[in-house]
Amino acid sequence: MLSERLKKRLQKDRPMTSITLRIPVDVVESLKEIAPHKGFSGYQTLLKSYISEGLRRDEERYSGMSAARLIEALKKRGVSDAVIEEAARDLID
Repeated sequence: MLSERLKKRLQKDRPMTSITLRIPVDVVESLKEIAPHKGFSGYQTLLKSYISEGLRRDEERYSGMSAARLIEALKKRGVSDAVIEEAARDLID
């Protein structure tokens, strides 16, 4: 059974907010170069992906439900890697 927090993360219509973040120009340029290689349409999506990855890692470390355990459970039930990766991308979009 999925936790309420995870159920909310899987919803596509989650509320969004805008923030202002100061990032060095060279970092933004690097993000722009790397984004297409990782399959992202733009650097902002890649940045959100990096933030989400770090957040998931920390949440896994500090919470009872491990994302890795969930992924393994989904794989055991026949969910393909492509579907899992697509769902992970949806979480950050």
